[in-house]
Amino acid sequence: MTATTTIADLQAYDRAHLWHPYTSMTHPSPTRVVVEAQGVRLRLGDGQEVVDAMSSWWSAVHGYRHPVLDDAARGQLDQMAHVMFGGLTHAPAVELARRLVDLTPPGLEHVFLADSGSVAVEVAIKIALQAQRGRGHRERTRLLSLRGGYHGDTYGAMSVCDPVGGMHTMFAATLPQQVFAPRPPAPGGDVEGWAAAVHALVERHGHELAAVVAEPVLQGAGGMHVFDPECLRVLRAVCDAHGLLLVLDEIATGFGRTGALFASEHAAVVPDVMCVGKALTGGYLTLSAVLVTGAVADAVSDSDSGVLMHGPTYMGNPLACAVAGASLDLLVSSDWAAQVAAVSAGLEDGLRPLAEVAGVGEVRVLGAVGVVQLDRPVDVERATAAALRTGVWLRPFRDLVYTMPPYVTDGDDVRLITDAVRAAVLGEVSG
Repeated sequence: MTATTTIADLQAYDRAHLWHPYTSMTHPSPTRVVVEAQGVRLRLGDGQEVVDAMSSWWSAVHGYRHPVLDDAARGQLDQMAHVMFGGLTHAPAVELARRLVDLTPPGLEHVFLADSGSVAVEVAIKIALQAQRGRGHRERTRLLSLRGGYHGDTYGAMSVCDPVGGMHTMFAATLPQQVFAPRPPAPGGDVEGWAAAVHALVERHGHELAAVVAEPVLQGAGGMHVFDPECLRVLRAVCDAHGLLLVLDEIATGFGRTGALFASEHAAVVPDVMCVGKALTGGYLTLSAVLVTGAVADAVSDSDSGVLMHGPTYMGNPLACAVAGASLDLLVSSDWAAQVAAVSAGLEDGLRPLAEVAGVGEVRVLGAVGVVQLDRPVDVERATAAALRTGVWLRPFRDLVYTMPPYVTDGDDVRLITDAVRAAVLGEVSG
């Protein structure tokens, strides 16, 4: 921003020319200018400081301007910001791969570095299809996914999102037609009945299925549903029985968000393919990774091309890899589990009483995730404004007012967040 550019100038040009996510270009929603971010706070253009209850869409788990991550970025800039990954490699990528192999469940030995969460899912789908071809099953070209799931906005990823209740229903007729199992039951629900439905689907379609794609334990942008970990064991058993790959999308759940380092650990399940992203760089740069077992890598190598047919321009970007490595080191060297447990306890204390409010359907807390589901769609702008008056940035969607704060959010700020959620909810159900 130049000395002569005002906040009003930025907002006016933004409104006229910038297309924001899930927003009309011709009738855009209001936006607020952020001029600085530090710790868990954002400073807005009008001077207000607010607690970020969203971790910038669940990625800034260490907060903003963390000195360790800032130093990693500056240090890498002194060497190189980018170099192509075709035919070349570099220490930040190698060291990041080493950390990921060491941190993730045993058996995930090979790492493909991608640009974003959606691209990681695209790569995972291609891996599954190529692996089945390598195993001699060219007819296995479909995927089984779960109702209530969300896996990204790119074309292949959209095909495994919920085709009826999800965000991409208008594209459903043009997407590859996948097979969908019912949404998994909440903890303590009818897992046996759900498992029977899954087994029946796979018995009927197993000959054409390459893989099962699922978010473990917590379904994110599809509705923030928490489900029984036993469902993951059901999916693992089904895959083993029918020769399918189990692809777990840990983009939102990985690196501690649900209280386990990876959500699959709640069920002691190891997938064949795992996607990670979001918190990978601590919210600094876009980066994701796909990890696979040796057996999957061998099967891909046995396919027609002999190679994985994917290669993003910015694959293995050194700057992103250096920050990601520092972020993972920071995570494992901190008492992240205690941090997440403290946030979780604060969310439980502050949000659980809302379950008694008329108009609230359900309150869900898992790790550093707090969700209040209403019995009606949320007026996003009204709810956001109510939270801002409390000093908190929230971004509700659908019928959900929710929070995924940075792990470093202290008890006072967690209470401020739950007060803001309460203000937003009460404004909706009484409005």
